[in-house]
Amino acid sequence: MDITHTSRTGHGLRQRWNHLAERLHLLLSDTLLCLVARLAIASIFFLSGRTKVEGLLTITPSTYDLFQSEYALPLVSPWLAAHLAAYAEHLFTLLLVLGLYTRLSAFALLGMTTVIEVFVYPDAWPTHLSWAGLLLLLIGRGAGALSLDRLLGVR
Repeated sequence: MDITHTSRTGHGLRQRWNHLAERLHLLLSDTLLCLVARLAIASIFFLSGRTKVEGLLTITPSTYDLFQSEYALPLVSPWLAAHLAAYAEHLFTLLLVLGLYTRLSAFALLGMTTVIEVFVYPDAWPTHLSWAGLLLLLIGRGAGALSLDRLLGVR
């Protein structure tokens, strides 16, 4: 086999790969990526929020206990921290699912992630880093085309 044939084969393979990559880029546009990111991170925080309440939004006694012991934060009372966390995990996830005030919601949940990482579970940084990656994508790019942000012209 000569070098000319090998380089042409490599060039053809590269062209086919680049063509496939371009198709994937069009298919997996910001619209789909941001929608999946919104739903993925919202599900994580929403399910966490549901463990803190019963009924619609009644904080459970075990949540207060958790914020007095395992989730104890400096400068914030356990009662206030329990309420803030539970309500934030419901409100901001709802806004993310709707794609409304997405950047604000993602920024708020990134703040929660930072507090959890620094004060509660510092050894869980791989998990928190994956959350931060999704949240930073949403802060940077917004909600995407399938959102109320886009419909209402909210940047």
